[in-house]
Amino acid sequence: MRNWSGSDLKLRLTLRVAAVATLCFAVISGYFLFDSDRSVRARIAAVADVAARTLELQQNKIQWLNNARAEFPDLEGVAASVMAPGLCLAFRSNGGEISQRFCGGAQTDTAAPPLAFAALYRRLFDPGRETVRPVVARGHAIGEAVVWVDPAVLTAEAWHDAGRLMAVLMIALPLLCALVYAALSRALRPTRLIRDGLERIAASDLAARLPPFDLAELSAIGDVFNQLAARLAAALADRNALTQKLILVQDEERRHLARELHDEFGQSLAAIRALAASARLTAVRDCTPLLAECDGIARTATDMMETLRGALFRLRPPDVDELGLAASLEGLIAGWNGRSRGQPRFEIVLSGSFARLPSSVNANLYRIVQEALTNAAKHAGATRVVLRLQMREAASGDGEIALAVEDDGRPGDGQSDPHGDLQVKSGMGLLGMRERVAALGGRLSFEVVQPHGTSLRVVVPVAAGAEAAAVERAA
Repeated sequence: MRNWSGSDLKLRLTLRVAAVATLCFAVISGYFLFDSDRSVRARIAAVADVAARTLELQQNKIQWLNNARAEFPDLEGVAASVMAPGLCLAFRSNGGEISQRFCGGAQTDTAAPPLAFAALYRRLFDPGRETVRPVVARGHAIGEAVVWVDPAVLTAEAWHDAGRLMAVLMIALPLLCALVYAALSRALRPTRLIRDGLERIAASDLAARLPPFDLAELSAIGDVFNQLAARLAAALADRNALTQKLILVQDEERRHLARELHDEFGQSLAAIRALAASARLTAVRDCTPLLAECDGIARTATDMMETLRGALFRLRPPDVDELGLAASLEGLIAGWNGRSRGQPRFEIVLSGSFARLPSSVNANLYRIVQEALTNAAKHAGATRVVLRLQMREAASGDGEIALAVEDDGRPGDGQSDPHGDLQVKSGMGLLGMRERVAALGGRLSFEVVQPHGTSLRVVVPVAAGAEAAAVERAA
């Protein structure tokens, strides 16, 4: 069975109309053929009745005049009045012998029908069968009047009639299909607007609306579409506002936690280092074997202080508004290179000016890069990580920021499908990045880099970032 899932609706409807029209023509042709055969049978029956009565009158006249020399049967008079092309008239005695027969010749200008049509016509109508009427004299049958038509003549006439109908069909059917297709194209023209509206919605253009249509069904679809688009836009705006507030709360909690760690845990570590130094001085005077333990405590406290500084740096990043996004990211890369001791190696490539970005864009992009670098370094097992940041400005003054974090590690948070796309599992880090990008009105995607490695790509419109900054100030 043919699959029509991708075919054009206008074409499908036109083909169905053509099929119905062809079926109607076939039914009409069949009706005309059956009606023609019935008319021929009625005419043959009438001729047979006339011939039988004429022969009976002739026989009665012979017997009444007692004229044995009179000619019988004499069908010439009957044949002269009823003869037609292909018609045969005969008298058959009781013994089955044909005493007299007259046949009209076939028309020479009639085209021979195709063999398939001739076989079908003969199978359906049996055009060569005889019509018989008994000839009775003095109450006894003396023979039969037999009338039939040459099957070839009937078949040729039927083909001639069917050919005219087929000619009409060949002319009318394409014209009908063209008119139907044109009417359907005009009636279904609004479906293009509906498709364009759906494509705009799929492309995150929630301002798309459909105009009113003439057809009630399409107008109802347009109303539902506009209502859904409006509700989706409102829901997305509420979601972005809520996400932005949650992100602000999260950042505030991080700053609060960083202060607590710095004030409490940092002071405790400083006190431990001071006590270790004091214990070392005492051990130098009174107990030399304790020097190693005192030095170990001091080293452990120093390592913990370094770890605490790294955690505080991640929890409370530098003031991006003061330093600028580019300088903050360069410092972040330098910090990772310093802590990793060359493995993995981090690189940064900047293109464009980032001096006039809204504060919310700066802070969120910094957090996104921070999380992406952490994932690449700790979870993907990468040996090389490249951060690319590019400002793309448009002629209207608006633009977009393109961010990419590429590494040569394994996709630890996802797996590749047979088509090569990375199906990423939504962990907490990825979820946070998605929420930040959504709050800025941007797009986030993952790609597999051949032969190995992954790439995180983020595109944020600057105008959408400015709107997010307004939401932040309002919050």
